[in-house]
Amino acid sequence: MNLSISEQLTYSTVRIECELKTGGVSTGTGFFFDFLEDKEKNTHVPVVITNKHVVRNAKKGKIIITKANEQGEPLDTQHFSVSFENFESFWKLHPDSDVDLCAMPIAPFINEANRKGEKLFYIPLTKELLPTEKHKEELSALEDVLMIGYPNGIWDEVNNMPILRKGSTATHPLNDYNGKKEVMIDIAAFPGSSGSPVLIFNEGGYRDKRGNTYMGINRIILLGVLYAGPQATAKGEIIMTPDFQKPTVISSIPNNLGLIIKAERILELEELFKE
Repeated sequence: MNLSISEQLTYSTVRIECELKTGGVSTGTGFFFDFLEDKEKNTHVPVVITNKHVVRNAKKGKIIITKANEQGEPLDTQHFSVSFENFESFWKLHPDSDVDLCAMPIAPFINEANRKGEKLFYIPLTKELLPTEKHKEELSALEDVLMIGYPNGIWDEVNNMPILRKGSTATHPLNDYNGKKEVMIDIAAFPGSSGSPVLIFNEGGYRDKRGNTYMGINRIILLGVLYAGPQATAKGEIIMTPDFQKPTVISSIPNNLGLIIKAERILELEELFKE
């Protein structure tokens, strides 16, 4: 199996479909992540991470994971579907009510697939992708970003593949936007994009803030998780809301901006799995 970096990233997300207690169906994005990884013992806690508002009031939920063959290679057109009753109860919520993140352990579902003789294929994001001190010394105000998810629930259903969208940082990634551990990005975000991982993505080379050029080097940094965006109210005021897919007033010129929670806050979720 010889997958490029961008191809590998297409196996890092999962489409989340919810039946709501209030009626209707909603979709969102989750991504695979490894908590409590111990390389010496070869152990970890696999989870799916998304926004709280994606699973809020969900009485039923469904995720679909790609199957693998005996060699551990993906079978894109063969899928393992997992359905949940009381879906909202499966998720561990970030303890800060202002942080729209939650995580669900998936080991039970992986084990269930194994009992049925099914092998699953996904590529989790890891702590190694979080910004390092070296990265922080290189980053400038304007960086290329990649968002992976399911805008408006759109996906390649046959191959169980997400939609890739490119954009850039709209505020400096090292600054806390409006005093919160958040960054604004310049990208088109729609319903279903909530929970999408956003990465600084340079494949084959990049240039740092000092003008140094690094050729033949991939730079992949997990910058954060999309959760909200600016919307206009009926009075013409601009507000930030997780319901960025439901603007009170639709402007003829979309903002095409999204707000992401910085990736470092993902580690605060990990504490919930140490118990």
